[in-house]
Amino acid sequence: MSQTAAWTRESALALLSRPFNDLIFEAQAIHRRHFDPNRVQVSTLLSIKTGGCPENCAYCPQSAHFDTGIANERLMSLAEVLDAARAAKAAGATRFCMGAAWRGPNDRDLGAVEAMVAGVRDIGLETCATLGLLAPGQAERLRAAGLDYYNHNIDTSESYYGEIVTTRRYADRLDTLAKVRAAGIAVCCGGIVGMGESRGDRADMLVALASMPEPPESVPINGLVAVPGTPLADAAPLDPLEFVRTVAAARIMMPRSMIRLSAGRLEMDDATQALCFLAGANSIFHGERLLTTPNPAVGEDLGLFDRLGIEAMESAGHGG
Repeated sequence: MSQTAAWTRESALALLSRPFNDLIFEAQAIHRRHFDPNRVQVSTLLSIKTGGCPENCAYCPQSAHFDTGIANERLMSLAEVLDAARAAKAAGATRFCMGAAWRGPNDRDLGAVEAMVAGVRDIGLETCATLGLLAPGQAERLRAAGLDYYNHNIDTSESYYGEIVTTRRYADRLDTLAKVRAAGIAVCCGGIVGMGESRGDRADMLVALASMPEPPESVPINGLVAVPGTPLADAAPLDPLEFVRTVAAARIMMPRSMIRLSAGRLEMDDATQALCFLAGANSIFHGERLLTTPNPAVGEDLGLFDRLGIEAMESAGHGG
């Protein structure tokens, strides 16, 4: 099926359930039609406002509902953010993502983020922000400041969503995504696997992403990082091959999207990451922290790239 094909739960489940070798072969063949198979886009993610989030997402150590040892910190200064962006560019990143632990930004904080976006653009990096739910007019302000991408994950299937968060609705996520798209900002939207969901839930999540009027330009596939103090601290680890299957299905269902290995890479061995690249992943987060959870060191990523014959993309652009 093509990027515009009408995927259903049944067809996505059939895809996820195919013999592993057949699934990977198709995913890699599709990947090669749209991308250089040996180039990976590199992004850096910075928490510009950490802790104290009023949402109760069961996976999140920044939620004010859980005792995880994460302090509620102030919004970083413009100078601090720009210093981090320069360091990210020097380390090989082409996109700089800024995340804030808010339900949504107020107008004053949004003004500070607009200055950060403009400054990061001036440094020569693509810009991405994840700030929570957006009110009317806020997406347009971010676009005017130069924001390239807005990240807002749907997390999981609509039917499983209430098991993960109850302080907002699945429809709220879709509403913000619609605002982002209408403002002309590229969409970065994916989910998290390993939260106790079924394969059917993973199929439903992928169908929801692939069935958007325009599929996301970037699709992060996160593996749960089970943080002590969160309700999912004792979640059973997902079979690594099931994670690879999810990546492959995402590549087949959204052939022109950047499929990003996001959270959870520290829990993967090099062979699992290599299989994900074979399955069509072509973007990673680079740097030793993803908001508040650990990530592989830059040197480890560069070493793996070298062993696999992979080079970093100079720029991904919208949709690769």
